[in-house]
Amino acid sequence: MAEYILHFGSVTYRVNGFGNLKSQFIGFDNVIINDLAPLSMSLTPGREPRILANTKGQRVRLKVYTTEINERMAINRIVIWTKPLATQYPG
Repeated sequence: MAEYILHFGSVTYRVNGFGNLKSQFIGFDNVIINDLAPLSMSLTPGREPRILANTKGQRVRLKVYTTEINERMAINRIVIWTKPLATQYPG
């Protein structure tokens, strides 16, 4: 299943901290495929928000970061929701 074409539907985070959490899906050759919506963090989250991604590809890397000084995060859980679309490229 490593070479299947996948649909990356959304990402669910369990994170606490303060500031804004930004994330990106990055594909082959460090090409940014999709900038995901920023997430406002809190010290007691009590929820696991789902951020829509709607991205297709064989493999992606998830980059999670903050941009301001003194913003902190502790990620406890990341779930990437995927679905196989095809077993190979047509041709």
